[in-house]
Amino acid sequence: MSNFTLSDLEAIVATRAASDDAMSYTRKLISKGMSRAAKKLGEEAVEAALAAVGGDKAELKAEAADVLYHLLVVLHMAEIPLDAVMAELKSRTGRTGLEEKAARPAD
Repeated sequence: MSNFTLSDLEAIVATRAASDDAMSYTRKLISKGMSRAAKKLGEEAVEAALAAVGGDKAELKAEAADVLYHLLVVLHMAEIPLDAVMAELKSRTGRTGLEEKAARPAD
């Protein structure tokens, strides 16, 4: 089991976002704006879904890592800390997923 956490990755994203390193993919992605970063997150999520449907575990593992990374970049850009997302998840654990979904405001 790895000791590497999403909090560790969040810190790396923050450090690279603040850098002026021209070779940093994180810095380059952020410089292209939220629209591009969110699009990339969506692309990676689709690739993960396709790997899951295809039953390719190695590809799914790689794409899941890409999804988590790009999600943390988007959260960083939106100034939403991972702790806030984790608190949201924790608040949902006291009820079933169907109860939680039913309690959401209608669109």
